[in-house]
Amino acid sequence: MTNLQRHILITGGAGFIGSHVVRLFVNAYPHDKIINLDALTYAGNLENLKDIEDKPNYTFIKGDICDYEGLLRIFKEHSIDGVIHLAAESHVDRSITDPFSFARTNVLGTLNLLEAARQTWQPDFTGKRFYHISTDEVYGALSFDDAAFCETNRYDPHSPYSASKASSDHFVRAYHDTYGLPVILSNCSNNYGPYQFPEKLIPLFINNIRHNKALPVYGKGENVRDWLYVEDHARAIDLLFHKGKSGETYNIGGKNEWKNIDLIKALIRTVDRLLKRPEGSSDKLITYVTDRAGHDLRYAIDSSKITHELGWHPSVAFEEGIENTVRWYLENQEWLDRITGGEYQKYYEKMYG
Repeated sequence: MTNLQRHILITGGAGFIGSHVVRLFVNAYPHDKIINLDALTYAGNLENLKDIEDKPNYTFIKGDICDYEGLLRIFKEHSIDGVIHLAAESHVDRSITDPFSFARTNVLGTLNLLEAARQTWQPDFTGKRFYHISTDEVYGALSFDDAAFCETNRYDPHSPYSASKASSDHFVRAYHDTYGLPVILSNCSNNYGPYQFPEKLIPLFINNIRHNKALPVYGKGENVRDWLYVEDHARAIDLLFHKGKSGETYNIGGKNEWKNIDLIKALIRTVDRLLKRPEGSSDKLITYVTDRAGHDLRYAIDSSKITHELGWHPSVAFEEGIENTVRWYLENQEWLDRITGGEYQKYYEKMYG
């Protein structure tokens, strides 16, 4: 393919959010070369991208962001001039049992990418961009009455996962301030939608409701999260990569706060209705379990900055998004069956019985 305008490296592009971003960029920008780098660990799945795998502007590379020499080769061989960095370990429960892997991937992996970009791009950073995607969890926890997190909130991570993401955020800003690397950051609330690995709450519980398995709820289910449909997040990433201001941080939220127990009951109603079961028949599956260590009470994101500066706002109402999500998982049971065997099944049984 000739006359390609940009060569954009997307890390973690076979994962949940990453696959939606890769699909959007491949289809929306046919004159840009999109290189998807993914280590294909348990949560990475190339089936997520079957519909675009043969596109002429798409390339997949199996690789690890912790391999610095490999990253240098990719930057040079593919003339990378833009990075969208999504690759990360992201499950809080896993971070509690294995914090070292989170430090390795989220901190050292990000540092490897930053240094590979700096070494390849210097001394002229014109036309280059390094976009790092992070989480709202770096800000810590809110009470029920606190204002939502904004970009100027101080960092206060409470889990090994959020601590590793906070550290990676600091490295990205340091490379901007020290070396002049053109970076942009965003911190996002909880995503949901198709292709999410079923260790996360929504796909896990959809699958468990379908198969009449227990729904393990931490504590009393009072913890509050802000939920954003994954395609809205992908649109925000597209907008920020192309129009965001270098050196700035943008928060991306759904303005859609739910207590965990209320969200679970909404999932029960939706799954039961679509499976033509009596309403509420799966309520009996709710099982309250001991709360996890460092479980933050509430997250909420103030996304007014990206709205005021760039015009982004969430477009998918929760009722529509959750209906689409539940239908997708119910209609793709074979996909779930393939990825919930082996390593994940052992982990699930250890954590939840």
